[in-house]
Amino acid sequence: MGSSGDARGLRDRKKLRTRETIRNEAIRLIERNGYASTTVEQIAEAADISPSTFFRYFPSKEAVLMGDELDRVTISALEQQPADLTTLQAFRRAVEATMVTLSESDWSFERKRLRLVFSVPELKSAQLDEYQRTIVGLADAECRRTGRPTGHLKTLIYFGALAGGLVAVLDTEPAAWVDRMLYALDFMEAGMQLP
Repeated sequence: MGSSGDARGLRDRKKLRTRETIRNEAIRLIERNGYASTTVEQIAEAADISPSTFFRYFPSKEAVLMGDELDRVTISALEQQPADLTTLQAFRRAVEATMVTLSESDWSFERKRLRLVFSVPELKSAQLDEYQRTIVGLADAECRRTGRPTGHLKTLIYFGALAGGLVAVLDTEPAAWVDRMLYALDFMEAGMQLP
């Protein structure tokens, strides 16, 4: 007989598969029908779940398309970086660590997700809220990593400026996103000097 750890592992894998199915079906339907014409009920039906199950995974249709999973992984990876690294070095390593965890299907999803987020007006404002949560999450993780008090204003400002630089390169063709983001980090690390 399996242990309770095996049962938890199976439940967690099933939850992850359901979450991925919901997200993939949402993308497929929104690409086909448009954001405004796609309903939670349609997404749930395509994912072979009930609408109430949908809401156990996501609070709204727009939440399906926000980048919260990658943000959580990056925030966790930042917090685990050695304290002797500069903030930018630690952030870059966290981003690189996050990137290597993504499968080709994850990258495909991210490219589609970003294309929709930047092309659907209703999603742009939700993405701004998501950026703010991510900035605070990264700043708090950096404070924990370095021993600064959480809520340290200069750390929050730093990550706000860093996020602004990265957002500037994200509103491009998603296939170029990684290269442009790494270029932006290189530019920032070199002191952001303009010729």
